[in-house]
Amino acid sequence: MVQAYILIQTEVAKASTVAETIAGIKGVIQAEDVTGPYDVIVRAEAESVDDLGRLVVAQIQQVEGITRTLTCPVVHL
Repeated sequence: MVQAYILIQTEVAKASTVAETIAGIKGVIQAEDVTGPYDVIVRAEAESVDDLGRLVVAQIQQVEGITRTLTCPVVHL
């Protein structure tokens, strides 16, 4: 299982709606709107890195109001 944090920038006043929409996507563990350089932070999981990429590109990035994402896979050192 691969987990990642996905940092999301949204259009103005869209953070709450984006977080609520993303929270309903299968594979998303948590979606929170936050303050700072990013508007929403998501924790997601998938079976593989490829599946994680598909989750981000095919589902999360398609949510209306998102302008940019940054995916940060979790590593165990």
